Amino acid sequence: MSDPTPQLNNLQSQSTESASKAEDFGVAPQSEAQAKARVNQETRQNDQAFRQGLASIPDIISPAAFLVTPNYLELGGLFVRTLFVFTYPRYLETNWLSPIISYDITMDMAMFIHPLESKEVMYDLKKQIGKLESTRMIEAEKGTPRDPELETALGDIDALRDVLQRGEVRLFQFGLYFTIYGKNLEELDTISKQLESTLGGMLIYTKQTLLQMEQGFNSTLPLNNDDLSILRNLDTGSLSSTFPFTSTELTSDNGILYGINRHNNSLIIFDRYDLENANSVIFSKSGGGKSYAAKIEALRYLMLGTDVIVVDPENEYKTLCQAVGGSYLQISLNSEHRINPFDLPHSTNAEESGEDVLRSTVASLHGLVNLMVGGLSPEEDALIDKALYEAYALKDITMDPESQKNEPPIMQDLYNVLANMRGSESLISRLGKFTEGTYGNLFNKPTNFELKPGFVVFSVRDLEDQLRPIAMYIILNYIWTKIRMDQKRRLMIIDEAWWMMQYEDSAKFLYGLAKRARKYFLGLTIISQDVEDFLGSRYGKAVVANSSMQLLLKQSTASVDIVAETFNLTQGEKYMLLQSDIGEGLFFAGQNHVAIKIIASYTEDQIITTNPQQLLGENK
Repeated sequence: MSDPTPQLNNLQSQSTESASKAEDFGVAPQSEAQAKARVNQETRQNDQAFRQGLASIPDIISPAAFLVTPNYLELGGLFVRTLFVFTYPRYLETNWLSPIISYDITMDMAMFIHPLESKEVMYDLKKQIGKLESTRMIEAEKGTPRDPELETALGDIDALRDVLQRGEVRLFQFGLYFTIYGKNLEELDTISKQLESTLGGMLIYTKQTLLQMEQGFNSTLPLNNDDLSILRNLDTGSLSSTFPFTSTELTSDNGILYGINRHNNSLIIFDRYDLENANSVIFSKSGGGKSYAAKIEALRYLMLGTDVIVVDPENEYKTLCQAVGGSYLQISLNSEHRINPFDLPHSTNAEESGEDVLRSTVASLHGLVNLMVGGLSPEEDALIDKALYEAYALKDITMDPESQKNEPPIMQDLYNVLANMRGSESLISRLGKFTEGTYGNLFNKPTNFELKPGFVVFSVRDLEDQLRPIAMYIILNYIWTKIRMDQKRRLMIIDEAWWMMQYEDSAKFLYGLAKRARKYFLGLTIISQDVEDFLGSRYGKAVVANSSMQLLLKQSTASVDIVAETFNLTQGEKYMLLQSDIGEGLFFAGQNHVAIKIIASYTEDQIITTNPQQLLGENK
């Protein structure tokens, strides 16, 4: 705003000139006070005129028009209507407002709570119960049959007096109003009927604020003004049920975009590393989009600097790995890449002693041998435990951390130790195929590569079915060893994990990995299409229990019941999983869960898709 000082000086000079001219014509001049008052008045008028030419905040936020009718308001280009709750059922369930909040509509809701003094309430209840008792006595004298409504009212008042007297509850006056918005009158009527029908199904009845639409609209503005004052009495328990403790929003300031919230079309942006643990499970029928969702998550976390490690049973991640310049390691009988399961981690973690490192490695190898030979008897179990320590001792590896930097043994060393032990004939015959011949080329050589940062894929597609669980066990053990050596944020994806659930030792190893991943900043993603095999294992259920994030996509009718039982789904959520399209389902993150639709950009889709029709179309 401009400075009014020059104008003031100008007016003062004009008043001086006017005074001198008045003297020339014989007119009595004005006093100095009158001149100043006149100048101030003209200054205020000029300042007021100037302010009227400025745009104020009310000018900016006010609608172009505000039309009030008996049953709706017209606010600019929107039609507005307010409804109020006038009666409640005898019993209210917790979160009964949750379905209303989940509606994909524009709505304002206002709650007004006025606490009542218990002393005054007790006095009113005493008078009321006296009236009811008199009514009952009069009806009894007339021989009128017993009135159940009267008996119920007396019982309710007695019960309320008792809990009020003991201080267990308090009484409140509660007002609940809804203001809904529509683009036209037809849409407004449809939303009104939908809201009334939903609440009416819970025996909660509403009415429109006819002839009070403006007062209803004002009551739901964030001004704390109750212009309607339509209140009902509720006790503490009933009032607590009105608070919506569920949320359909799952958006945070950190993390990656997982998809679209199907409840309200908001974005699901989340960081799994902010949860109690960063583990995740993805369940879906074949073709439901589980690998697609995992690839999107991996690609987006990779852009945030997170290392991604994938165990790929079907070469689904090869194109993605090549696109981001990752390392693709093919594990098969004819491959040049080898992993020695006897490798020891050289951990920088001060909490792990050399004894702990050696003991945990021996325990892991114990499970591997059990998997290789198809089970161990109690006698063979003791022999293997002793032979493993002796195999390390042959390489001068003991509990001393410095000795653990020596070259580790290989499967042949264990075989040689067993050959010199009595009672190991059966073990030697079953373990021999892994030390020589075709299998020996894969399991009996030192590790010849390093786990690089970035995107790394271990492919086991070309392995025979009987070797795949063993290879996945060795790969996971190798990855776990490297993770313990160098702690940084990593994401590990195990696709088709139901292979490991078929065997006790591999399932137990996977469960141990899920339990300990959090300590090493690792997020474990388990993917499975065979839900029954996975959840049928006690270790599979334990893995789910140790995963703070779950993604349930389209399910088959054969498996939806066990999924619903495991995740405590409602009938509506079960129906949603059966009727969902590809890439649609339920997203669980901690205590929150929403319906999700996985989305990808065009470039992401071209990199990660495995749809045969889409791939053949591109080739054409």
